[in-house]
Amino acid sequence: MNDVAALDAGQWQWNGWLTPKGRVIALFALLRRDEETLWLLLPDADPETLAARLRGFLFRSKVTITARDDLQVSGQFAHPVTAADSAAGNPESNGITLAADDAIELDMGGEGASRQLRISLATDADVDETAASRWQLADLEHGLPRLDDSQVEQWTPQQLSLERLRGFSIRKGCYPGQEIVARTHFLGKAKRGLALLEADAPVTVGADVIAADATLGRIVASASTGDRHVALAVLPLEHAASALSVDGQPVREASLKDGLAR
Repeated sequence: MNDVAALDAGQWQWNGWLTPKGRVIALFALLRRDEETLWLLLPDADPETLAARLRGFLFRSKVTITARDDLQVSGQFAHPVTAADSAAGNPESNGITLAADDAIELDMGGEGASRQLRISLATDADVDETAASRWQLADLEHGLPRLDDSQVEQWTPQQLSLERLRGFSIRKGCYPGQEIVARTHFLGKAKRGLALLEADAPVTVGADVIAADATLGRIVASASTGDRHVALAVLPLEHAASALSVDGQPVREASLKDGLAR
């Protein structure tokens, strides 16, 4: 749903795949390795399932789509060493392979926090669940929705405010759902978007957001680490200021952080 042709080798963008009705199937970071190689980094979607669905669109095309179980992605709350904005680090590395001591770095930093993502050969390292939760919480604070299976094919790019991430193109033609996305943009019919909510306890994905005893919106993603609990909800872009609750728990609107657009 974004303009891949605009990427030079070694650059990446936020991108995604839509249904013909313009609903988001998957969100991912798309890295152009060279003229013939693209890598998709999937925060939430299952790679084997997504690859199988995409292969259904290959008709006599000399294209291969493979889930790479020989690679791993790791993150660190630190300033990138060689990457900056949409330019990946280690530009000398290209193609489909990586050397044993090689790694590609992506700048995932945003407002108030430096983060780096590294793509390297797979190892047996354990996942630090606490750090992973902190990373997901930072994603949500910057307006990157982490969609579990229950939220797949439910929302349009505009409802997820993906324009904040420069995550879709309104001028690139011929992608599934493009007509819906373009019509919504040019006719000014986007009525809902993302809101960041804070709570004192975990928030359930899929739960309704209640205001004045009426349903105002729905929770699309949530994350917790320690005593911090945040969620992203799709709410009307214009709504009266009032007390909000989810499953009877008071929640508070907060400002989304900037800086994750690529």
